[in-house]
Amino acid sequence: MSVPYDTAAYEPPDSPESPDEHLARLLGRALNSFELPDETVRQLDCALAHDGSLHSAHHSAGLHRETYRHTWLLADGSALTLWELVHNTAPGAEPQHEVYVDEEELRTATSRLPLPPDAPDFELPVTVQLPPAPELRHVYVPDHSADHARRLLRRAENADRPGPETAALLSAACAHRITQAFGRPSRAGRSGLCFSLYEHAFLLADGGELSLWEVEHTATPDGRHMCEVYLSEDAARDAMERRAAQVS
Repeated sequence: MSVPYDTAAYEPPDSPESPDEHLARLLGRALNSFELPDETVRQLDCALAHDGSLHSAHHSAGLHRETYRHTWLLADGSALTLWELVHNTAPGAEPQHEVYVDEEELRTATSRLPLPPDAPDFELPVTVQLPPAPELRHVYVPDHSADHARRLLRRAENADRPGPETAALLSAACAHRITQAFGRPSRAGRSGLCFSLYEHAFLLADGGELSLWEVEHTATPDGRHMCEVYLSEDAARDAMERRAAQVS
């Protein structure tokens, strides 16, 4: 027995949506969207990424319901979920949409639906187990992050700096954070020689993370400042050691 729902109606494959567009479409079709707390809507207005997935489905004697989980990734690295309930009130009737902040509200709304409780021959439950949202390593700030990545790579002078593939990934950066790294010191054989190491952590539109490691130093023949960029902390620290050894 096939399940009569069409997920393409919820996530158009040929028209990728921004988080704002996804939210607007969800609230526009939900009959009770006006009941959502204002604070929840304000938080979602600043979301960086989103995902919508079928959570469960139940079909019996011409009646049906589906629940969808809509999750947004916020700028502080946390996630916020809304639950959508789709159902018909009579066989063949147009589907109605409702939206709820938590699963308890969703369960209460679902219990009011006129689905026959004892029709196992016609019941087809479908449950999709979704993986937990990954825990982010940083708290990110949305601030022209893709442009920051371009400028960082452009000023890197090392021949083995990250190439076009990394630049393409970072063109989708939607937030970033810069921190100064501490740890294993580099040798400094010349008076006034200095090294600084920074991690530029980027949050990508799909929720992934990518870090670039920037070395700033004066281990140059004329003592000028030089910028080098690497894909890993180990590579950056090794470069610091090599530069220090060359001038010691």
